[in-house]
Amino acid sequence: MVRNYDPDRPIPPDIVERLLSNAIHAPSAGFSQGWGFLVLQTPTELEEFWAVSTPKSWNSWLTNMRHAPLIIIPLSNKSAYLDRYAEPDKGWTDRDEARWPVPYWHIDTGMASLLMLLTAVDEGLGACFFGIPPENIPAFKDHFGVPPEFVPIGAISVGYRRADHKSKSLKRGRRTLDEVVHYGRWR
Repeated sequence: MVRNYDPDRPIPPDIVERLLSNAIHAPSAGFSQGWGFLVLQTPTELEEFWAVSTPKSWNSWLTNMRHAPLIIIPLSNKSAYLDRYAEPDKGWTDRDEARWPVPYWHIDTGMASLLMLLTAVDEGLGACFFGIPPENIPAFKDHFGVPPEFVPIGAISVGYRRADHKSKSLKRGRRTLDEVVHYGRWR
């Protein structure tokens, strides 16, 4: 996750389109495709995003992220999944949310986000997925005209990486395979 961007290098439109085109090829339960993506790239849009979506207490760690020339907000739509699985070919006759073991609308939108992050790397860009605090979501949705059925699962800043130091988080080190992988059973 890159948090320091070169403010003087905009993202070419063809790369922005590749980021989004790859995102819509993510897996989707029942091919529901219950996602939407809000793309912000003008200085005004970006400043408005930071103003409505982040608390003042976040300003210190956001200083360099604010230089990102592109922010994509992936949004999930639970209704698209509930509607899709109430169709005759799925065998359910209602929109009962209790049948879902996990919220696939968020998971599938997360997979689409990951495809954007991987595409950014392939294009020589840096990117960072981060959350929008729940208390800021109503102001964000209202300001950008997001329909009620869509929920932001986070935001992705994208830009050309500026040389910087390693974050404190990286100093913790990556967990090893032995610590996280369990074969046959959890031991």
